Amino acid sequence: MAQTFELEGTLKQLFDTQTFASGFAKREFVVEVPDGKFPQMIKFECVKDKIAMLDGVSIGDQVKVAFDIRGSEYKERFYVNLNAWKLTKSGGGGGGDEDSGPRGNFSKSGGSRREEDSGPRTNSSLDASFDNEPDNSDDIPF
Repeated sequence: MAQTFELEGTLKQLFDTQTFASGFAKREFVVEVPDGKFPQMIKFECVKDKIAMLDGVSIGDQVKVAFDIRGSEYKERFYVNLNAWKLTKSGGGGGGDEDSGPRGNFSKSGGSRREEDSGPRTNSSLDASFDNEPDNSDDIPF
C-alpha cells in the first residue's frame, strides 16, 4: 500500500484534461510552495474520476493536496508521478483555518508537521522574488 503525503500551497496552473486512445484520462496541475527565497513549483496529476475535483478550484486558491508517490519504469527509464486523490481549498475568508501552521510543509498522513521554520511564511511567486532588491550574500549569478 502506498504512503500518503499532504502539501499546502497556492494553485498556480491548471492544465487541460488529456485523454488517450486507450480511454485513460488525466489532468495535471501545479502548486507553488514557499521554500525560502525560491518557491517550489510542484506538479501533480489526477486520473480518471479524480479529475472532477479540479472543477471547484481556481488559479490563486490556497489548496491542500493529499497524494501518493508513484514510480514506474519503461524502456530502462524511470518516472515518478505525484498522484493527487484529494484536493481541498485551505484558505479563504472568515477566520478559522483548522491548520494555522506554516504552509508548504510535507507531512505523511498520521505524522506531525515539521516545525523547524520558526518565522512566518508568506506566499510569494517566483516573479515577485525578482522585484525585490538583490541579495548579494552569495556569488551565484542567477
